[in-house]
Amino acid sequence: MLQPALPFDWPDDSADTAFIVTPSNAAAVRHLDAIGTWPVAATLLVGPRQSGRSLLARIFARRSGGRIIDDADRGDERASFTAWNEAQASRRPVLLVAEAAPPAWAIALPDLRSRMAATPIVKLGDPDDALVAGLLEALLARRGLAVAPETIAYLTPRAPRTHYGVIALVDALDAASLSQRRRVTVPLARAVLAGRSLIDDERLEG
Repeated sequence: MLQPALPFDWPDDSADTAFIVTPSNAAAVRHLDAIGTWPVAATLLVGPRQSGRSLLARIFARRSGGRIIDDADRGDERASFTAWNEAQASRRPVLLVAEAAPPAWAIALPDLRSRMAATPIVKLGDPDDALVAGLLEALLARRGLAVAPETIAYLTPRAPRTHYGVIALVDALDAASLSQRRRVTVPLARAVLAGRSLIDDERLEG
């Protein structure tokens, strides 16, 4: 796994290795590992879909005993408000997970809006080179595709810089490998990237 060493040993459980820690998400990981420094017993974790936000939340809950409110920006605001208050009373932390933070998350309930104003926010950024490489390696391996390091090195700087885009690229590589009965090598990767570029150009022209 292409995963750089960071100044903390998180995650430390073999079941946690599906979440790859790189500089693009390290600040969020550090915050979730330091509950004792939180000003309130709650945090809002923000990240795009497919970013691993729910996986990270589950790891946090298992390690801390905390509670998760997933998709908080689309759920019952009163339930989130109640969970926030209960966390303060019990000191059992609650992690609210959302795609966007206020004000992009337009909270209608004034009581919840005031609570969230006092709640720390941590974000999962777009993937950096280290995370792109790690995702490519892990997702291809999950599909049973053995890929040489030089192919990962070729793909990494050319891959999309969104979590969803990396997953879509892996899907395209998997489909090409299956249909052409070829291993995922640099030539196949080059052809797939060229095809995706053509599709994107046609969308822009349309």
